Amino acid sequence: MTPRYLFPKRYADFAQRLRAPAGFLLLGMFVWRADPSRESLALGAPISIAGLALRAWAAGHLEKNRTLARGGPYARTRNPLYVGTALVAAGLVGASRRPELAVLFTAAFALLYLPVIELEEQHLRKLFPEYAEYARHVPRLWFRMTAAKSRERFRPALYLKNEEYKAAVGFLAAVALLVWKMW
Repeated sequence: MTPRYLFPKRYADFAQRLRAPAGFLLLGMFVWRADPSRESLALGAPISIAGLALRAWAAGHLEKNRTLARGGPYARTRNPLYVGTALVAAGLVGASRRPELAVLFTAAFALLYLPVIELEEQHLRKLFPEYAEYARHVPRLWFRMTAAKSRERFRPALYLKNEEYKAAVGFLAAVALLVWKMW
């Protein structure tokens, strides 16, 4: 069965190049528009922390372009790093108390991240013949409740190699900014 893609390859390639600059633009909008309160920060931060934890767990199972990650969170969703990113953004947007930022971040995810996910899946299908079977059983951006048993374990060395700690540093900077804006 040939997979069907939502985005033409030229657009997906464009989205991949635009992703980093768009991230800085989103950060600027976030800094400018955020209007946090203690309550919104208390509600949003745990959601973001859950997203960071998911990203950390995934990074400790990921050997990019060497093996197909199927253990840990990859046994439940094919894209735990992107799901984690969405949770981090949702928590920060909730903490910001700005509905327009929710619309902006949702649009950016749909228009930039979804095409990139498709590109990555095309790459993985070429690199790993077993990817097609894996994709049939594991949802792209949703979690399946049951997962196949796996011998793969979280490896701190992979977490460090994948430089996932940078996401935590970025989150701490965003929270510091929200606290500063609160005062």
